[in-house]
Amino acid sequence: MSVVELSRYKAAAGFGLVFERIAAMVIAWNEARITRRELSLLTDRELTDIGVSRGDIERIARGA
Repeated sequence: MSVVELSRYKAAAGFGLVFERIAAMVIAWNEARITRRELSLLTDRELTDIGVSRGDIERIARGA
């Protein structure tokens, strides 16, 4: 009987890990989206002042 209960626990834990990974991916995507939007709203002058060009926005948003 304990084997059945243990396997159910492992299955539930595995589902939890999958859910955590999906949640982390959604959070990362949303943060990148916000960063992209905020940097895109800046003027070229403002971007130059912080040492960023328009071509850098995607790389910065991805965290690279």
